[in-house]
Amino acid sequence: MIELAAEEPQSPVLPVVPEIVIGLICFGVIFFVFYKRLLPAINKALEERREAIEGGMEKAEAAQAEARQTLESYKEQLAEARHEAARMRQEAQEQGAALIAEMRAEGQRQREEIIAAGHAQIAADRKQAAELLRQDVGKLAIELAGRLVGESLEDHARQSRTIDRFLDDLEDKASASVPSQGSEAGR
Repeated sequence: MIELAAEEPQSPVLPVVPEIVIGLICFGVIFFVFYKRLLPAINKALEERREAIEGGMEKAEAAQAEARQTLESYKEQLAEARHEAARMRQEAQEQGAALIAEMRAEGQRQREEIIAAGHAQIAADRKQAAELLRQDVGKLAIELAGRLVGESLEDHARQSRTIDRFLDDLEDKASASVPSQGSEAGR
């Protein structure tokens, strides 16, 4: 073989056949080792990575869907809370208006009671004043009558009759003079 190589000049472009065979055998052994040992490990790592990426994407999509659902839930709760707040404000306004009306009615009732009590007190005071005035006028009339008659009118029964008769006469004269004055005023 060496002789053959020395006899023929070898082309620098073409490789020697035994080197090609040894190169192919080495390439086959390396390819087989890679195919049996390294390629499954690489494929397994790539598959795990693909599954992790797909799982992560699925998880992200699930998380995003859950976030959307939670957001919608919060929006619904916020809308319900706003509606509830508006309802509560409306109820408070209605209760306030009812309370104001009730307080006004109570104030009006108290005012009417105070006015009625005042009128009753005035009537009672007027009656008491008239009674005191009647007694004072009666005493003065008895004193005057006693001086005019010249005798004492100390008898209580007689005083009462005299006072009553005198005051009745005064009232009759006063009531008789009032209508006649009213007719004169119309002339």
